[in-house]
Amino acid sequence: YSVTCLYELLLSFSIRPLFPRPCANSEGLRTKECCPVWEGDGSACGALSGRGFCTEVLVSDEPNGPQYPHTGIDDRERWPLAFFNRTCRCAGNYGGFNCGECRFGYWGGNCAQYRESVRRNIMTMSNAEQQKFISYLNLAKNTINPDYVISTATRAEMGENGENPMFSDINTYDLFVWIHYYVSRDTFLGGPGNVWRDIDFAHESAAFLPWHRVFLLHWENEIRKITGDFNFTIPYWDWRNAQTCEVCTDALMGGRNSLNPNLISPASVFSSWKVICSKPEEYNNREVLCNANGEGPLLRNPGNHDRNRVPRLPTTADVDFAVGLPEYETGNMDRFANMSFRNVLEGFASPETGQAVPGQSTMHNSLHVFMNGSMSNVQGSANDPIFLLHHAFIDSIFERWLRTHQPLRSSYPRANAPIGHNDEYYMIPLLPLYRNGDYFLSNKVLGYEYAYLLDPGQFVQEFVTPYLQQAREIWQWLLGAGILGALIASIFAILLVFARRRWKRSQRRKRASSYGERQPLLQSSSEEGSSSYQTTL
Repeated sequence: YSVTCLYELLLSFSIRPLFPRPCANSEGLRTKECCPVWEGDGSACGALSGRGFCTEVLVSDEPNGPQYPHTGIDDRERWPLAFFNRTCRCAGNYGGFNCGECRFGYWGGNCAQYRESVRRNIMTMSNAEQQKFISYLNLAKNTINPDYVISTATRAEMGENGENPMFSDINTYDLFVWIHYYVSRDTFLGGPGNVWRDIDFAHESAAFLPWHRVFLLHWENEIRKITGDFNFTIPYWDWRNAQTCEVCTDALMGGRNSLNPNLISPASVFSSWKVICSKPEEYNNREVLCNANGEGPLLRNPGNHDRNRVPRLPTTADVDFAVGLPEYETGNMDRFANMSFRNVLEGFASPETGQAVPGQSTMHNSLHVFMNGSMSNVQGSANDPIFLLHHAFIDSIFERWLRTHQPLRSSYPRANAPIGHNDEYYMIPLLPLYRNGDYFLSNKVLGYEYAYLLDPGQFVQEFVTPYLQQAREIWQWLLGAGILGALIASIFAILLVFARRRWKRSQRRKRASSYGERQPLLQSSSEEGSSSYQTTL
């Protein structure tokens, strides 16, 4: 990176999802400005404190690929200009829609403290840790998000000057379900059911991995805010070589309902969850956006899927093959790309040959199909909490590839990728703004790590050192307890020896009186009470 690019990169790590409450109103839509005041100093974007400034949005003019031939009919084109053309841009380590928070990985009042969190395998966590994670999921599902709302209509439906703002409250969990829906929905072309389907700003091309990386970081951040647990990290499920859904138990993500295999067991908290954004064909026919109303129970029937489409789940060899591919994108940079790391990992190409396999789902896609329920519908897939565990592991494979090949920024496509996937395209639908290519880099910069990718020294520091530290803090108590235990054991042993000797003397006297006179010792001993003797009948 040049100095200028590095500065722009630091400015960009401050993104929060659509739409900040202070901007979701007629004034914000009319002025097309989203530069909220930071309460710390009463200025827009915390400008008086040097945290950020309100600036014009400049979008990239690089050409897109041929997959989407339309212009000017979708609010997501040239994001975010349909809604705002001025937003906060945060300086240094500051972040948030008003620069009132820290960018990923940084903490403290001045955002000067870097801290690396570790994402762990859910199968190796303690029962208490697993239950805490589940309780956090349920809390998010039942807590209205205080900072963000969703759009329930297109920008045109809200009026030229924003006279009819159409936004809605949403709980924190469903906020991210809606975001995943919105980024992947079809484009309305006018008229019932008249849509363009070959469009997705977060799948089927280069932005798939950077976009989902940011999605998980935001989700993690929101959970920390509503729980106050700033050590929280999303766990992952290492599904390599799995034969079944190992996390589909009542103790984890919900077992199978014995009366209806498509439902979650009533013993699981997830059995009461209602899904949203799960009816894309209905929205297309009505020409409406998902409004986040509940649409029925969470569905899942793992393993009872189309086995012609997914013959098996991914193996260790599949993952290793994908990580070994040197090219991130190839060809038209879409789902038909051959020998592309991204396309193999996403699951449109074979993890054995690298060639695109239309009609089959591999790697990432195979897990979605295997779940055979809510998670199998792209737009509504984030309804299933297994989505988080799955994508955390996908992100870890992306990280392995980045560390293996250490690609230059130029390895990410700058132009001609499908719409929304070029390097400088701003991610949909997140505000403030940052570019896809800014997250084509190691998670070390973003403040998190995966437990299974730690080197031995880091592993000791993360998981062994804390226990040794606790032992040092109580070593005096441990030493005292050990000495006391040794004394008690010694006293007990002495008493046992004396008791045994007394018993043996008593037995000798009884035998002597019963069988006659004692005979001379075969091997004499002067020690009183010696038991080396013989008797005669």
